[in-house]
Amino acid sequence: MIVRFWAMLGFISRLPVPVRWTRGLDFEHYSRGIVTFPLVGLLLGGLSGLAFVILQAWCGVPLAALFCVLTLALLTGGFHLDGLADTCDGVFSARHRERMLEIMRDSRLGTHGALALIFVLLAKVLVISELALRGTPMLAALAAASAVGRGCAVLLMYRHRYAREEGLGNVFIGHVSGRQAGVTLGLAALLAALLLPGMGGVVAMVAAAAAIFILGQQLKRTLGGQTGDTLGAAIELGELIFLLALL
Repeated sequence: MIVRFWAMLGFISRLPVPVRWTRGLDFEHYSRGIVTFPLVGLLLGGLSGLAFVILQAWCGVPLAALFCVLTLALLTGGFHLDGLADTCDGVFSARHRERMLEIMRDSRLGTHGALALIFVLLAKVLVISELALRGTPMLAALAAASAVGRGCAVLLMYRHRYAREEGLGNVFIGHVSGRQAGVTLGLAALLAALLLPGMGGVVAMVAAAAAIFILGQQLKRTLGGQTGDTLGAAIELGELIFLLALL
């Protein structure tokens, strides 16, 4: 379990993980580490929340919100944001399936991708600011949002197929069992319940999971399956919807 956690942390973040800590887990078996996604999210969101708490007293809520969103983007190397932009560029191009997938692989940023990035990043800053002004414990909220966003991404892996013949997402998509999906979602729900008082965290998790499930079904019809880019989009949107639901 510990080896899988370090492997997943090194895979979906820019945090340095020594190679010896992931020894024994081959890349083609990374799908076994999906159950640690909420824990990886907990760490990344906790670091982002810590940045908010530290900076809030120094520069105020709005700038602290901006810098905590930037912190999370830097911790992940913009990995998920890139997936969001590529997914929107492809899906909203209104082309046929094969052309959409080609557009998603293009490294250039299109209009739809740029608009998606602006909307999601701006929405995160505004929602985090509003939650902080309402007295929400932000360290817990941001840690929970990151854990839930990554945990709910399993909904685009279980019983889905990979839309391409090869790619990084192929390691997870279609290779996750029902038991792994259940444990992943259960762990994300448990973390949300423990971090946030009352039923707020669980209700927000249900909202995020429902939205990601619907997104997955729409993408399945549009693209014929999922890709690494759509997983990144699901994580970003899952985080945002979780935070919105807390309002």
